[in-house]
Amino acid sequence: MNTVDCIKTRRSVRKFTEEKVPHEVLEQLVELSRWAPSWKNTQIARYVAVEDEALKSRIAEEATIPWNEGIIKGAPVLMVMTYVEKRSGFERDGSFSTTKGDRWQNFDCGVAAATFGLAAHELGLGSVVLGIFDEKKLAELLELPEGTISSRLSRGRKKLESILLKGGDAR
Repeated sequence: MNTVDCIKTRRSVRKFTEEKVPHEVLEQLVELSRWAPSWKNTQIARYVAVEDEALKSRIAEEATIPWNEGIIKGAPVLMVMTYVEKRSGFERDGSFSTTKGDRWQNFDCGVAAATFGLAAHELGLGSVVLGIFDEKKLAELLELPEGTISSRLSRGRKKLESILLKGGDAR
């Protein structure tokens, strides 16, 4: 698939098959996403693959809103994107490089998440970014180290109904 087709045909997928995503594919996705540009090549994005059903259920029930609960439980893997704080947008002495302050880390993670989503689509996987969740509870459940913040990306094989466009609209 060429880049233009990948961009135009990627969708936020909320229904997945039960087919497991091989670890080699997850590793390939992480490897591809690390090529995303970042502030001074700081590469702050990190990924945690959650495949354990019990842990996914706890995350879905304890750290998110009901709408996202079904999406998480239905995905064969929950990819949690984390990032290292106080690196993107900062100088070595800890001062901000620009007036944007620490907001560069959000930009860098957004670029990495978009790259991850496009790579997933290229590899035949569906994905959706889930942004409403309890960061502290998620960090606790995943035992994330101090200074690591999380966001979430669900991944899996698309159900046929989720890739058909209604009314021929490509948007």
